[in-house]
Amino acid sequence: MIQFIKPGILIDFVSKFKVAIAISLILIVIGMGHLIWKGPKLGIEFKGGTSIQLEFEKPVNVVDLRGAIKNSRFFADSRIQSIGGSSKRYIVYTKVSTSSTTESIESKLKSLLDAKFKGSYKILEVDMVGPKVGKEFRDKGLIAIALSLIAILVYISIRFQYRFAVGAILALLHDVLITVGFLSIFGYEFTLDVVAAILTIVGYSVNDTIVIFDRIREKVKTNRNLSNVEAINRGVSETLSRTILTAGTTLFVVLSLYLFGGHALKGMSFALLVGIISGTYSSIFIASPVLLMFKGALIPQKKEVDSTDKFKQKVEFDMKM
Repeated sequence: MIQFIKPGILIDFVSKFKVAIAISLILIVIGMGHLIWKGPKLGIEFKGGTSIQLEFEKPVNVVDLRGAIKNSRFFADSRIQSIGGSSKRYIVYTKVSTSSTTESIESKLKSLLDAKFKGSYKILEVDMVGPKVGKEFRDKGLIAIALSLIAILVYISIRFQYRFAVGAILALLHDVLITVGFLSIFGYEFTLDVVAAILTIVGYSVNDTIVIFDRIREKVKTNRNLSNVEAINRGVSETLSRTILTAGTTLFVVLSLYLFGGHALKGMSFALLVGIISGTYSSIFIASPVLLMFKGALIPQKKEVDSTDKFKQKVEFDMKM
């Protein structure tokens, strides 16, 4: 295995616990404050509406495209966005109409575009989601995230101790809140792809956390003279090379997806970028130090019985016989 950190080096991560908590709280407050102030920017899947993908033979200015459809009451409040920065492909987002069908919406848009771009464009796709379906998608997305956190709490409680589960859940909540806050600040829409990214972040972060927890537990079992602080610092330090390698390679792939994946993947890849960085950070500075908030040893100490006690117990047993 590649070693970025020399074996035997011990870093005092626990001493940075309070500073890390302060930084995290500031970021969470800013992100959640922005989300409450501006409100969540929901995608078509959650708020309902229609998205129409267009492709032109020649580059078209977005101002000209907007001018061609702005006189229609149906498309007056529509939003136009280029796909992958191209001036040939666009998505037109418009409000939902319960009395409209995809065919009628396509027909309305064609009649507007033909006046200026007739024969030089084609409609690639028309997606329409009603408000009822959008609400159902939104509710199921939130339920999926909540159930994943509960399942992780139960799993880690069984595999480790309850305090380990609390540390992992706090770290996961931290990652979700940080990611949602950054999505809000940078103006990305909350879509089904973004929900999938958040669930991926939860899985990635808990895997990172469990690797560190395993090493901490191993340190305590092999050396019961270690204090909780020493065990945590040793566990995190000894897995640091693995953490850097895993996070680095994952970030490289996600960054490539963000830069070259096109408009459709921007929100999802951005969420993954923030989540991976936050997940690595929280596994080291949040999940592990939280263990110190509980009294007692990380692994219950076995009560050792000396030879004198064993002799007394044997004599008492023989007398009873």
